[in-house]
Amino acid sequence: MSKHKKIPASDEAWESGKLGNDPKFAKIFESDIQPQVDEAIAMQPISIRLPTSLIETFKLLGQEHGLGYQPLMRRVLTRFAEAEMKRVLNEHVAEQRRAAGDADDDAPPQAAVG
Repeated sequence: MSKHKKIPASDEAWESGKLGNDPKFAKIFESDIQPQVDEAIAMQPISIRLPTSLIETFKLLGQEHGLGYQPLMRRVLTRFAEAEMKRVLNEHVAEQRRAAGDADDDAPPQAAVG
């Protein structure tokens, strides 16, 4: 029987570090499989310079939400990108409707079908 307390697996447990942070259970993988790992988790590592104060803010907010700051940043960026895409698409649809309405104004009246 294991003397380690079992932590139920969940996204939150992994993201918060309750699971996967103990070096006793870590294994270093060969760097040549890094592309396979990135593809499997559908993520791409990036490098970005951010103000230290912003990172500290995300760390504090992450603690409040039970997440690390990087998973929290991913969530925030995902929410922003989804909201922006909806806004852009809505504007595009509205513009098409306006254009279609203008085109209808220029068309000759059609006889009623009856």
